[in-house]
Amino acid sequence: MTAELYAALDEGQRAAVLAPAGPVCVLAGAGTGKTRTITHRIAHLIAAGHHAGDEVLAVTFTTRAAGEMRTRLRSLGAGAVQARTFHSAALRQLAYFWPRVVGGEMWPVIEHKMRLVAAVAKRVGAGTDTPTLRDLASEIEWAKACLIAPDDYLRAVGTLQRATPVDAQTVARAYSAYESAKTDARQLDFDDLLLHICAILENDEDAARPFRARYRCFVVDEYQDVTPLQQRTLDAWLGGRDQVTVVGDANQTIYSFAGASPRYLLDFERRYPHATVLRLERDYRSTPQVVTLANRVIAGASGATATKRLTLKAARPDGPDATFEEHPDEPAEAAAVARRAKALIAGGMSASSIAVLYRINAQSEGYEQALAAEGVPYVVRGGERFFARADVRAALVELNKVARAEVARAPAAGDSDTGAAESGAADAAFDGETGLVPQVRAVLGRVGLTPTPPPPGALRDRWDALAALVSVAEELSAVDASATMTTFVAELAQRAQSQHAPSVDGVTLASLHAAKGLEWDAVFLVGLTDGTLPIQHADTPEAIEEERRLFYVGITRARSRLMLSWALARQEGGRRVRSRSRFLTGLVPSSGVRTAPGARGQRHKPGRCTGCGGPLATAAEIKAGRCQACPSTADPGLVAELKAWRKGRASDASVPAFVVFSDATLMAIAERRPCDRAALLAIPGIGRSKLDTYGSEVLSIVAGHAAS
Repeated sequence: MTAELYAALDEGQRAAVLAPAGPVCVLAGAGTGKTRTITHRIAHLIAAGHHAGDEVLAVTFTTRAAGEMRTRLRSLGAGAVQARTFHSAALRQLAYFWPRVVGGEMWPVIEHKMRLVAAVAKRVGAGTDTPTLRDLASEIEWAKACLIAPDDYLRAVGTLQRATPVDAQTVARAYSAYESAKTDARQLDFDDLLLHICAILENDEDAARPFRARYRCFVVDEYQDVTPLQQRTLDAWLGGRDQVTVVGDANQTIYSFAGASPRYLLDFERRYPHATVLRLERDYRSTPQVVTLANRVIAGASGATATKRLTLKAARPDGPDATFEEHPDEPAEAAAVARRAKALIAGGMSASSIAVLYRINAQSEGYEQALAAEGVPYVVRGGERFFARADVRAALVELNKVARAEVARAPAAGDSDTGAAESGAADAAFDGETGLVPQVRAVLGRVGLTPTPPPPGALRDRWDALAALVSVAEELSAVDASATMTTFVAELAQRAQSQHAPSVDGVTLASLHAAKGLEWDAVFLVGLTDGTLPIQHADTPEAIEEERRLFYVGITRARSRLMLSWALARQEGGRRVRSRSRFLTGLVPSSGVRTAPGARGQRHKPGRCTGCGGPLATAAEIKAGRCQACPSTADPGLVAELKAWRKGRASDASVPAFVVFSDATLMAIAERRPCDRAALLAIPGIGRSKLDTYGSEVLSIVAGHAAS
């Protein structure tokens, strides 16, 4: 490396690059140039003679990031370095060792495991619909990433109090059958690549010796999100050595649901007491306005990750202040975002430098429609367009059948056998219901629309998509009381056609998880209500803190313009019972909120203790509505009644008690004594799903206790 390349680094980056060989931990905040730092450190280690290029293995989490790293290394004269994902590196190594250690040709890798999952699901009596299969596959992947064997699965989920998307007993049977079927077929999945290379390097010294002679230095990016399986792989590669550089940011730990854990980053110094630890906090991505807001959000974090908290310092000049907008309902919010995006593009900003970020993929549909209505091109990242989703296509098939049967029942339809059959099916589906909306609900009930939403997971994603179709029927009925299934299907077809926007230079629509590692000039953070961010099933302190970090990740995606918004109701004209996200408490004064037309009536107040009136700092205090210094006002008798009810409900559903309501949520109910659904929904930890499932019972208990 030349002196000019060293001079181009800032003081923190240069310290990380020039750190001595051995264990190094670089705590790198968002926008601080971590990829630049990693690649320059590798080039320095080679130039200084510590390692040859082909002795270095750099691993990261996406093929895109690995490709970017290889490009930069080539430009620094370090093209011999391997930069791969964990799985890509393990596949290459296993292909070499398998014939020598196992013998014979390496078993093929299953690229699409759903067919095998479907076969074992049928065998163990589980559902075979696509959402259930996805949930089973995800749960198996989580177990393997956490090094949990099939025989240990039930004990592990019980110990961890994990709310499984499919019944835990069913998952355990499916997991065991999946592993057996895979072995019988002499196949591997991607997690097996890591498991097998670990086993070879841990147990076969003849294989491990030449491997460790070849690879002497390791660099791991995004270290805050490694899983136990990936850490075991790294340990097997190292073989007790300490030539490792890790780079991570505890503030951006957002994949715990997939088995990732920040503890390896947090405990790095404990494992390597002589490690060099450096911090990168100078942010070159975002304006001071964005950086200040991000710092204020993460300053409220608690728990283990807060011990490695980074405070960003903006290197860019000032930009516009972040904006906060409140809307009467979600359609109004989406329409406002679409108009604002259109105006930015008209002002010279490219569509590809704009992003709309939301918590869950089901939120994309409203923004797809709104952008299409404004003629703004868009790209959905990390998911299909709404009308291209398999569950939506299946629903459209059923709706079209009923629409054709509706036409067949008309006098001009004649005596067609097909029409008669479809007509009979339609009559059976309606079961006496009249009106478009009940008919649509009845038809969609055949493809997964249940009266109450399922737990989080693929089944819930399908339910949300089907519920969105019902909302279209409701909108159509509101403007045309005589609307039929035929007109409804025609409306859906028209909407699907209008959403076929070009995929080039389009506004990015993405979930906050899918946005990790990316950046845009302008970012809209939407749907910022309690129950959505934090998500309603985040009812433990750890889960709430991960939601806070997810919000932080969203903010730090913006380079210069950041627009935050929320809606008080889901549907147009609906009851405005939502509260803006608790993460916004204290960030912005009331005068700083732009209230959209029709959004008046927001009852939310900044978090203040109901006892002393002081500010509420932690997630637990916000949920309770009081600070730790003030005593609880809950009636012990009411708390006991609520806990007894919860125990019975949990027993009936065969789930842990916390899945119904956490202790903190029960205490908040007992303290606030809600008298109606709106008051109950305002309690943090209670979202629309739990309100629909448990609301009437809880309100009855509270009212009965008050009467007695």
